[in-house]
Amino acid sequence: MTDAVLGGETADFGNVRVEAFHGLLVDFCKQREIPAIVKGLRAVSDFDYELQMAQMNNGLSGVETLFVPTNPTYSFLSSSLVKEVAAWGGDVSHLVPSAVLAALGERLRKA
Repeated sequence: MTDAVLGGETADFGNVRVEAFHGLLVDFCKQREIPAIVKGLRAVSDFDYELQMAQMNNGLSGVETLFVPTNPTYSFLSSSLVKEVAAWGGDVSHLVPSAVLAALGERLRKA
């Protein structure tokens, strides 16, 4: 993805930085002295998996995980669902920011 997509939606927030990385999230956090991970949960089914991951991450590094429930309006959304709808020609413009929509369209044209 382009830098515009990675950081564009948070550009107005001076205390937010978007970085891409490879490897374990806890290693990324330790290298940058980040004490906590914030994750959004869409449904109870997400919690089971995310709780296991949070406990593993804490055991590996001491990094804590905080869970934030999503607004019910968006609880059905997932990136794979948005990509599938877009691939079949569906309108997802109301579901993603304009920079993401442009990058998604470009990716689908290349496929």
